[in-house]
Amino acid sequence: MSLSDLTAKVIGDKRRWRAYKARTRRLPDEYRAAVDAVERYLMYVGLTDADDAASVFEDLATLLEQAVANGTPVRDVVGQDPLTFVEALLSGYPTSGWLAGEQARLRHDIDRAAGAHP
Repeated sequence: MSLSDLTAKVIGDKRRWRAYKARTRRLPDEYRAAVDAVERYLMYVGLTDADDAASVFEDLATLLEQAVANGTPVRDVVGQDPLTFVEALLSGYPTSGWLAGEQARLRHDIDRAAGAHP
C-alpha cells in the first residue's frame, strides 16, 4: 500500500467518523444517550474492522434519525432488551475480532460436549 493510499484510507475513516458524530449530535437527548450507550458497548465488545464499524455506526444513526422523524420512542426502537437489539444490528455484518473467536469456540465446545463433534 502506497503512502497516498494509506493517507486516503485514514482521512476517509476520520471523515466518516466525524460525519457520524455530527449526525448523532443533532439527535434529541434521549436518542443521543441511546447512541452513546450502544456505541460504548460496541467499542468494548470488539468491533475491529474499521469499515464494518463505521457502517454499523452509520446504520445506527440512520435508524435513530428515522425514529426521530417518525416520532418513534427510543424504547420502541431498541426494545426491552438492548442486547437483542445490538445482536440484530450486528447480524448484517461479518463478525471479527476476539468476540467472533469466542463465539465460535463456545459453539464448537457445546457441540463437542453434546456429541456433535469428536
